[in-house]
Amino acid sequence: MSVLELSNLSVYYGPVRGVVDVDLAVGEGEIVALLGANGAGKSTVLKAVSGLVRPRAGSIAFFGDDLRRVPAATRVRRGLVQVPEGRRIFPALTVRENLELAAFGFGIARAARRQRLDSVVERFPLIQPHLAKLAGMLSGGEQQVLAIARGMMAQPRLLMVDEPSLGLAPQMIESVYDLLVQIAAEGTPVLLVEQNVTLAFEITARAYVLQQGSVVLSGESDVLAEDPRVIAAYLGAEAKAAR
Repeated sequence: MSVLELSNLSVYYGPVRGVVDVDLAVGEGEIVALLGANGAGKSTVLKAVSGLVRPRAGSIAFFGDDLRRVPAATRVRRGLVQVPEGRRIFPALTVRENLELAAFGFGIARAARRQRLDSVVERFPLIQPHLAKLAGMLSGGEQQVLAIARGMMAQPRLLMVDEPSLGLAPQMIESVYDLLVQIAAEGTPVLLVEQNVTLAFEITARAYVLQQGSVVLSGESDVLAEDPRVIAAYLGAEAKAAR
């Protein structure tokens, strides 16, 4: 059974097309990439999966359960967790408070929150020395790690990560990607939204390429990495579907 399966997903913003007829699947332990240029529809797909926008058509299944009428908050409690683009941490709170607030928001009891915090901090040593520091004082890379750690406080069954490399130095990008590989290896599948195809292909098993709201290419990442149609999709050239 797929962890997440989208079938013929279509989202419109009034008369404006967001995405149309998107098919996508994420399996157990996988890292799957959703790629495309700015405006291709990547974030719209994540919003639909998270319940932040309502699809006009198509289905969203999470471990086989239909999510179309499930509220966004309930989806999170079921383990569908998104790390948003731009990190969106609380800069005036400490690192510890950001993590604790996430656990509180997910309805985790106090004793369990403490245990969960200890486990997450151990898992993310980069933020361990900064627990008492205001989150806004961290570097961009450290804030991205904090955002991922905050998502892991919810004990996700699927972690969706939106543009984690955006604005980061190369060394920090490597650290963030290493964390995503570790998370998947430990049993939490990852749906990775990225513009940087080279980075994404390095750590993903499969990928989907969006162009103007439609999937124009999909397949194994190592095969797509050699396909010139990927670059054509980014440059806005016509690309035919390859499934």
